Amino acid sequence: MSKLTSDIQANLDLFVAETKENQLVWGLRNEEGWLSCDSTEFENSEVMPFWSSKEDAEAHNVEEWSDFTVLEIPLDIFVEDWLLTLAEDGVLVGTNWNDQLEGKEMEPQDLAKLYID
Repeated sequence: MSKLTSDIQANLDLFVAETKENQLVWGLRNEEGWLSCDSTEFENSEVMPFWSSKEDAEAHNVEEWSDFTVLEIPLDIFVEDWLLTLAEDGVLVGTNWNDQLEGKEMEPQDLAKLYID
């Protein structure tokens, strides 16, 4: 059962805590690349969603996203490589979107700061 709720900040906190604990981030990828979509918060922005659990990522692997595969990304690579590349490309990061596709959309560098102890 998902731990995600309608509380966007709590879902972000869960994302950071679980990814630190498990050292994995989960995303959706197909033959064309990693899932990204238009931001609902920021005009003319793209957001790439990630989850802190495989189960929550799999819950989104339906309907229009059913052709994607759920894949893991090691946390160190995500923080040190992915977030830098996403920032350079101007792509936002979506964390732990719930079943209503509600979740935090943030600048990659702001998410990276949450991993600095």
